[in-house]
This record gives sequence, C-alpha cells and structure tokens, in this order.
Amino acid sequence: MRSGSVSILTPKEKNPMPISTKEEDERANSSSAALLSFNRDYSSSDSPPKSVTATVLFVSLVISTSVALCAAIVFGFLFFSASNSSASSVKLDSTVEASRRLAKLKSPVVLLISSDGFRFGYQFKIDTPNINRLIKNGTEAEVGLIPVFPTLTFPNHYSIVTGLYPAYHGIINNYFTDPESGDRFTMHSHEPKWWLGEPLWETVTNHGLKASTYFWPGSEVKKGSWDCPKDYCMFYNGSVPFEERVDTVLKYFDLPSDEIPSFMTLYFEDPDHQGHKVGPDDPQITEAVAGIDKMMGRLIRGLEERGVFEDVNIIMVGDHGMVGTCDKKLIFLDDLAKWIAIPKEWVQSYSPLLAIRPPPGYLSKDVVAKMNEGLKSGSVNNGEYLRVFLKEELPGRLHYSASDRIPPIIGLVDEGFTVEQKRSRRQECGGAHGYDNTFFSMRSIFIAHGPQFARGRKVPSFENVQIYNLVTTILNIQGAPNNGTTSFPQSILLPSR
Repeated sequence: MRSGSVSILTPKEKNPMPISTKEEDERANSSSAALLSFNRDYSSSDSPPKSVTATVLFVSLVISTSVALCAAIVFGFLFFSASNSSASSVKLDSTVEASRRLAKLKSPVVLLISSDGFRFGYQFKIDTPNINRLIKNGTEAEVGLIPVFPTLTFPNHYSIVTGLYPAYHGIINNYFTDPESGDRFTMHSHEPKWWLGEPLWETVTNHGLKASTYFWPGSEVKKGSWDCPKDYCMFYNGSVPFEERVDTVLKYFDLPSDEIPSFMTLYFEDPDHQGHKVGPDDPQITEAVAGIDKMMGRLIRGLEERGVFEDVNIIMVGDHGMVGTCDKKLIFLDDLAKWIAIPKEWVQSYSPLLAIRPPPGYLSKDVVAKMNEGLKSGSVNNGEYLRVFLKEELPGRLHYSASDRIPPIIGLVDEGFTVEQKRSRRQECGGAHGYDNTFFSMRSIFIAHGPQFARGRKVPSFENVQIYNLVTTILNIQGAPNNGTTSFPQSILLPSR
C-alpha cells in the first residue's frame, strides 16, 4: 500500500529541461500562436485551417484521456485499499477462536496432572511426541511455570490447588514445627489443622459436583465438604505403577455422564525422584522424562478410545525445577562459631531454605546481624552465597512472612549451594530444589489442552497460584478467596461461545 501511495500521490520526478535551438524555438512559437488563435471569430465564409483543427482535437483528446486515466487510477487505488481493509477486518473477525463445543461430555471436565520436579526444558532432552502433541494443539507457558517460594513439593502442590501462597495455606515447608503447640508437621500429616484454605476438590464438592484425586498433597485430608470418598480419593502409595494410575483415571470416563468427576488429579513422582539422586543433567533424567511422555501417550489413547480426548481440559504442570549440587558448594553453620554459635536445635530446616528459630532470650535481629557479619568476613567457606534475613525483611515478592509457622530467621542460599551443620567426609553430587523462585532452574511446566484452550498458543510465564481461578472458571463455579487474580483466566482461556 505504501509503494502504491507513493507512485500515485507523489509528483513524478521532473526530467532535465533540454536547451532548445533557434529552429525549435520558432516551431514552438508557431504552435503557441496556432493554439492561441483558436478563439478567433470566423465569418461564415471563413473556416479555420485544417492543421489547427487537427491540433486542437488531438490536444483535447490527450488531455481528456489523461484526466480520465488519472481519475480511474485514483479511484481504483482507493477502492482496492478499502477492499483490503474490509477484507482484513472480516478475516480477523472470522479467526477469533472461541471455546469448542463438547462432543460427548455433557459438562466441562478438568484433569490436573503433576509430574514432580519436571524442570522447564526437560521436554527438550529427548523426543516427547505425546507432550509435544499437547503443546502443539494446546496452550503452553512459553518459558515455564513459576513456583511459589519455597520451591518445595508440598508448599507448591497445595498452592496450585488453593491459589494461596504458603504463608496463607499453612504448608510453609515439607517439614516444620508449630511454634504454639510444638507439633511437628511431616508429609504424612493429615490432620485438618495444618491444611488451611480451600483446595479445588473441596470447592468442587461444595458446588454439588464430583471430584477425584489420585495422589496429591492434602487430598487425603477430610476437610469441609470433602471426606476423601472411597474409589475417588487414593491414599498415597508410591509403589503403585504409573500405568495403574492412568488406567484408574481413564475408568472414570466409563461411568455415566452425570457420575464422571468434574475435577480430577493425577500425580507422578518422576523425574523428581531421579533428579535428587543424580541432578538435572544425567541420562537417568532423560529416561524418566521419556517415561512420563509414555504415560501421557497412554492417557491420550485411552481418552481417544472413549471419544472424549477433545472434550477434556488437560492441565499438565510440575511443582518446581531442579539444580545440580555438589560437595564443593557447601556452607557450614559451625564455621560461624567465631561470631555466633548456631546449635542444631535452633535449625528447623537447613537447605536450600535455612530456617532458624532461636529460643527465648535471644533476639532474632542480633542473631541475624552476627551471622551476616561472619558470612561477609571472607573467613567462612562459601559464606558469600548465603544471606540471612528476619522473615519480615525478606523481599516482598516471596510472600513468605505472614505466618507464625514461618521461623523468624530465614536464610536464602544461592543456586546450587547447600547448608549443613558441620563438616564431614561425605562427598556426593546430586540435585536439589527449594531455592529462590526467581532462579530459572526452579521453573517447571504449564501445558494445557482442551476445548477451552487455544491451539498452538504461547503465553507468558506466571505463578502457579493462578491455576486455582483457571480451574474454577473452566468449571463455571465460584472459587474461594485466594492470591490469584480474578482476571487471569481471561488471559489464558478462549472466550465462551
């Protein structure tokens, strides 16, 4: 369009004026006189010379033809531009994708799948045709899903299903001690007192819908309207083969339509299991990723055989990433003895999240000041890779202070480093997570496929607390208050028809 505008609307470049000879000047003057004499009055007996008449007619024809041609070109240009603009508008309007109608299911279903420790980028380690199929025909967080801090399994899995940061849902670590009761939380603690907030399975049942959970932290807890119903709530057993887990979920789709759970979870321990042993770059990780892809293929085929693959909203996530650790990246608390002794009884967790609760009689701010003095002295091995904070002085983006369960002193360890109490002869390399969630190595995956998700779409990275509102929007139910944003689902989901 721009080149056309220039050729029509921009004056043509003037050619150089030739230097005329005397003979040419006389011809020109003669022609000018003839043209000027066209307006003379002639008597009835007189007639203009034939040469004059021919010249006048020829010039008039040239002028009128030129004017008509220019008008036609301009009109054609304007018409073409308007047509293109109109066609573009029609094309854009016609390509706005809306959510696809269900072919077999009567109502929306969300299947939430977790592959523990699936670091973003693992999908490129080996050909993953089934995961890639979901990506190609679905929506993916282009550079990964951002976990909450601390980037540990239980805090993140429960943030995904509640939309709350750990300080608000109560699971602030995989292991911790309640400062009031002195009770110890472990990954086998199923008492409702630990698990705050409202997880998705509870939200779903509150609305009279069915939910099922095949392993998910917190799903065994009987809380609110959720009583962990038999055949719909599996108690964790890591020895159950992955194939059996997939097949059990598939059997739900053999039920009558009104009995199919609207919300389901499915959990795999891999590749986190291997990552802790060998780190993120070992061939065992590649093998584990291939195994997860195989399970996704088994699931897809089963859904296709039942004619519901395109009806189910599959959301595949990980809870955190993984980074390599080794014996050369160690920090020992005993090395701080010159400045302050940190007994092991004060320490609730070492690494990657250092959490310290001093006993009465010690001011936390004094402990922090002395620890940081030692760490910055240059005399503590790798001391520069550990920063210690009062929890209320942690960066606000971590959202890790608004709970009494969080110890008053928190240490942030740099990527790949480990904190231990004292030196030992143990030397080993492996993998860890739990670090600051801004580290790219802690990112995981978000892959979504189904009638409510656009095909082949890439979206910016986001924190996993947004997933709760995403699921409730798909199911068209009202969720509980949470830390996600209410507008987020509109940025990910297709508009309804």
